Amino acid sequence: MISVEEALQILDSHTVHFGSEIVDLDEANGRILEEDVFADRPFPPFHRVTMDGIAIRYATYGQGRRAFAVEQIAAAGAPQCRLMDQEACIEVMTGAILPEGVDTVIRYEDIRMDESGATIFAEVRLGQNIHRCGEDHPRGARLIPAGTLLSAAEIGVAATVGRSRVKVARLPRVLLVSTGNELVNIDQQPQPHQIRKSNVYRIAATLKAMGLKADLLHLQDDYESILTHLGARLDKYDVMLLSGGVSKGKYDYLPEALDALGVVKHFHRIAQRPGKPLWFGSRAGGPVVFAFPGNPISSFLCTHAYFIPWLQKSLGFPQKQQPHAVLSETIEFKPDLTYYLEVSLEYRSNGTLYAIPRQGHGSGDLANLMRADAFIKLPRGQEVYPAGGTYPVYPFR
Repeated sequence: MISVEEALQILDSHTVHFGSEIVDLDEANGRILEEDVFADRPFPPFHRVTMDGIAIRYATYGQGRRAFAVEQIAAAGAPQCRLMDQEACIEVMTGAILPEGVDTVIRYEDIRMDESGATIFAEVRLGQNIHRCGEDHPRGARLIPAGTLLSAAEIGVAATVGRSRVKVARLPRVLLVSTGNELVNIDQQPQPHQIRKSNVYRIAATLKAMGLKADLLHLQDDYESILTHLGARLDKYDVMLLSGGVSKGKYDYLPEALDALGVVKHFHRIAQRPGKPLWFGSRAGGPVVFAFPGNPISSFLCTHAYFIPWLQKSLGFPQKQQPHAVLSETIEFKPDLTYYLEVSLEYRSNGTLYAIPRQGHGSGDLANLMRADAFIKLPRGQEVYPAGGTYPVYPFR
């Protein structure tokens, strides 16, 4: 049995790059960009009017003129027009290209309009209310660097420069496997000795939030059947996530079967609660395998504390410090294990994130997850965790 820290180091040394792919921009949100995106023209591409109002030649204002006849209107999207009479003005709309012959914009709130034109009654500065061409970025500037996690902000910028398709890190092909004779499909009525599958749906929902769609497979607790079905799929997937069958029971065949299939074990069993029996391994030229314990809280914790961080590092996600929260009440835990406790999260008025313990009835109490937002990680080596202590949290909501 290894420590949590050792397990994380092993995971870090076995990240995988799944390759790249070109996707449509409307499918790129939440993906890792694998190319630089450059400005195809200046930002903004022209002197842009930033307020509805009038545009004047400032020198005319400086000579004392405050009343201006209106020559025409410049709307957003219209070609650039020109001021013909230096003692007149042009009405301009936000987003319009600044007309030729003017250099200052006065908003409607600072003028009085009537049939004769516009009269200025506020102080005016040369060049006000104009967003200058190239003021934000010049043509050719790198706007989005490779390695960026794309969000709505980057999608908008990519659209502005005409990138309808972008190169991103390819998502892995995932097989999600449930095991156990006691499990039946969710649309079936279980017998008294059976339960409906839930782990794979909970894990699949977590993957879907990251843009991954997993294929589902169920295996009975039969060694030969496990060998046959897993062996037939080893070359078809990048990642296999297995639920159940990795503890010390007589029917927990997965560790033996994976070894027989050439999947090298990197670790099995971590000094933690819940989720101690977690198994991790890989096969050269084949998939990376995470075998989660069958208890629902255990499998859920291992998904969020181990698989998701490993997947994000494999995909090239920018690495950030794990969020921390303040424990709201004292917790006692005597086993010499790292303790992942279910908590709800709450921002207090002082801006601090607090973790409120939501202890359930063990790793089989899956309904208790509905009361929680995250797991808080309490380190091994102490029996009392006082209120006010700050610890890492792994949010799942």
